[in-house]
Amino acid sequence: MRHFDRIGQPMLALFRVVTGFLFTLHGVASLFGVLGGNRGTGQAVAFAAWPGWWAALIQLMCGLLVLSGLFTRVAATLASGTMAYAYFVVHQPLHLLPLRNGGELAAMYCWAFLLIAVLGPGAWAVDGLLGRRRAQLAPDPVSP
Repeated sequence: MRHFDRIGQPMLALFRVVTGFLFTLHGVASLFGVLGGNRGTGQAVAFAAWPGWWAALIQLMCGLLVLSGLFTRVAATLASGTMAYAYFVVHQPLHLLPLRNGGELAAMYCWAFLLIAVLGPGAWAVDGLLGRRRAQLAPDPVSP
């Protein structure tokens, strides 16, 4: 059991990095029309079009933040909420079950980002580096 305790934080960090990277790719594809474009059309979403362009911008920005581990909990919470909105507004009206409405990816991202928001970034995150740096620079309250 100790082996699992030792690898928990690195595995959480890898989960965060992979999830953030894949989410970033969705944003890049939709904003710039590359990697297959928005929903595989080969096209970019029209600038400032609601909700697609804004969702893609959130995917890009939150994906990069989660990937790097910077403002991880805030970015993951926003990404999770965005995917919940996508599921309930875009997919769920088509059919109740995700397998029938095409919303599996939105549902999985929603729960993955919620997990990251709750558990934090894990090891190897910019948030952790900044926290250690602040702790080093903080004055010792016990010293005179």
